[in-house]
Amino acid sequence: MLLALTIVFQSLRFLIPLPAIASTFLVGSLVNACLLVAAQLTGRKAAFVIACVTPIVAYMQQLLPLPVFIVPVAAGNVLYVWLFTQLAKIGPVLPAIGGAALGKAIFFYLAFSQLLKFIELPPPLAAGLLFVMGWPQFVTGVLGAILSQWVGKRLRRLDRLQQ
Repeated sequence: MLLALTIVFQSLRFLIPLPAIASTFLVGSLVNACLLVAAQLTGRKAAFVIACVTPIVAYMQQLLPLPVFIVPVAAGNVLYVWLFTQLAKIGPVLPAIGGAALGKAIFFYLAFSQLLKFIELPPPLAAGLLFVMGWPQFVTGVLGAILSQWVGKRLRRLDRLQQ
């Protein structure tokens, strides 16, 4: 169910006419929230599956210009989930949110910086891709994690009421 919801969220950019950067923040935050809600509700393995499927969908939606970009996006998503769950185990949630978002943003930026040294894209496309894989990833990581905490609390409360 969360995988289907995540794919619906990825498709919002085609349904809601927003500027590209606004769409990046909205969709990225919602997808990141789904990744962490999946980890909370069903465990990391299910979240890892969603983390790996989302870049395939992004490629099919022509948001990733080449299939080679699927692998680093999947790896960055998996890293985000893993960092958040590991950091949340050992301490307060706010450092987990910041650490996971920062780790994902740094990984994406470095991975795409290196890939773009070997893959020729038109300069405006390469610059845009590198920009999106930089600080916006930190922002969407933080917003997605905050949203996942809010949703998780509501779902746990609902579960308690049903018992």
